[in-house]
Amino acid sequence: MALILNIETSSDSCSVALSRNGELYAFIQSDEDRSHAHILTVLIEKLLAQNSITIADLDAVAVSKGPGSYTGLRIGVSVAKGICYGARKPLLAVNTLQAMMAGLKLETTDFAARFPTNAVFCPMLDARRQEVYLAMFSKEGNLLKETTAEIITGDSFADILAKQQMVFFGSGAGKVKDIIQNPNALFVENFGLKASYLSSLAEEAWQNKKFEDVAYFEPLYLKDFVATVAKRKVI
Repeated sequence: MALILNIETSSDSCSVALSRNGELYAFIQSDEDRSHAHILTVLIEKLLAQNSITIADLDAVAVSKGPGSYTGLRIGVSVAKGICYGARKPLLAVNTLQAMMAGLKLETTDFAARFPTNAVFCPMLDARRQEVYLAMFSKEGNLLKETTAEIITGDSFADILAKQQMVFFGSGAGKVKDIIQNPNALFVENFGLKASYLSSLAEEAWQNKKFEDVAYFEPLYLKDFVATVAKRKVI
C-alpha cells in the first residue's frame, strides 16, 4: 500500500500522476512539444501542491523507463533519480510498452467484450525512420514477446495474423497501419501515453520490492542516440 509519484516523459506528452494503493489519485499533463526539460518539475510541484502532498509524504517514485524518446527518457529518469536521491525514496521503473497495455485496458470501457480472448496486443512507439518499438501481450496482460526495435514490412506478424487477431496501438501503430494489410489487424486510434498508466504496475513493483539502484539505473534506450543537425539558416 503506497503513495507513489508516477512520471511519464517517453513520448511527446509529459505527464505526472499520484497513485495510492495502485489507484489513480491525481493527474496532470502537458502537451507542449519539446518542453519536458523545463515543464516536468513544474508539473510535479503543481500536482503535489494541488493535493497538499510533499515529497516527504511519498513512499516511492516511479518512472517510465522506456523504450521511447531518448531525450524524454533521459529527462524523466534524471528528475526521478534526483527526487529519490535527495529525499531517500525508492525508485521504481515501469516498461513503457507494458504501461501502454495497462492503459489500454484501463481506458477501454468495453475491453472484455471488444477484443477476442486469444487476441495478441501489440503496443508500438515510433522509433523514427522505418522502425518502431514493440512488445506483445495476451489479453490478460502476460508478456508474449520482449521489447524490441523492428522494421515493419508487409510480411511482419504474418504467422500470427493468419491464425488470430492482433491489436495495434500507440504512436508506432499509426505509422505502420498502411503497411500491415490484413483483416485480422485491428488498430486503436488516438492512443497516447499517460503517467496514470504506470499506477498499477508501480504498485506491483512496490509490493514486490523491485527497487532500482538510484546511482546506476539507466533507461531502456534500445537504440543509440542519433543527433540531428539543424538546417542552415540564411540571414
